[in-house]
Amino acid sequence: MKKIGYIWAINEALREELGRDKSVILVGEDVGISGGAFSATAKLQQEFGEKRVRDYPISEASLAHLAHGMAVGGLRPVIELMFMDFLANCMAGIVNGLAKARYISNGQYIIPVTIIAPIGVQAGPDHASSLESWFIHVPGLKVVMPSTIYDVKGLLKSSIRDNNPVLFLPHIAQLRHKEEIPEEEYTIPLGKADIKREGNDVTIVALGRMVYAALAAADELSSEGISVEVVDPKTLVPLDKEAILNSVKKTGKLVTVHEAVKTGGVGAEIAAIVAEEAFDYLDAPIVRVGAPFAPIALAPSLIEAYLPNQKDIVSAVKRLLGRG
Repeated sequence: MKKIGYIWAINEALREELGRDKSVILVGEDVGISGGAFSATAKLQQEFGEKRVRDYPISEASLAHLAHGMAVGGLRPVIELMFMDFLANCMAGIVNGLAKARYISNGQYIIPVTIIAPIGVQAGPDHASSLESWFIHVPGLKVVMPSTIYDVKGLLKSSIRDNNPVLFLPHIAQLRHKEEIPEEEYTIPLGKADIKREGNDVTIVALGRMVYAALAAADELSSEGISVEVVDPKTLVPLDKEAILNSVKKTGKLVTVHEAVKTGGVGAEIAAIVAEEAFDYLDAPIVRVGAPFAPIALAPSLIEAYLPNQKDIVSAVKRLLGRG
């Protein structure tokens, strides 16, 4: 095992895939000599050359179309956006292009495009959005949202190898976090959830960085005799419904947690699935924890007040159990 940081897990996954498959091409703004906005692509251009690690103009709208053409031409492009917010500039290319191409071509084309779009940057209203719920509504597009450093490396490698367009959403607020991962190469299958902590009283389904907040909340609640199970979907499309439903059937209670705006969030979709397919197992109403219906602020004090945290999760679980 070795200890590695979140960003360097991304860098290592990219390096391994560039070295393994010559059809993998990395394209994005400042991914070359400067090594990316957060150093995720540091030294890759020096190692693999300008033809395989290519800087791109500030034109996110055309970047998705470029990746589409590269994929149809037999390449396996990885495109990197500095912030998830910039996906708004790429919507036509992603929604009407990449996501529909295999369907429209009756499977004649594979579209092995990976779009890396960091979330949680916390750099003001137009650089800090969590927009994952937009994309789970798009057939043909896979959506991956890793939490741990182990997951971010293994899931990124699997995303690059997948023959469908994949939206990969790392959480940059984990920048200074370090964990141990295996020395040897590994991948993690898409579409398989992980039980990060087993419990019997309440199920918490948490996304991305909120997995850590949920685990901390579970530790706090355990001191009061409350046993919490924490489920990390890891992949939002395809979603491992079975893992979520099995957990809820065991505990009889569900709390969903994400730092995206609560209204219309992924938590609402998970709640609907459970209500439709496991309603008879529920002992209490489903509770959703998410951000308020407002843009995120720039001031650190306001960001802290805006984002869900361990305290909010503990409060939600206690209300659900009638201990609020």
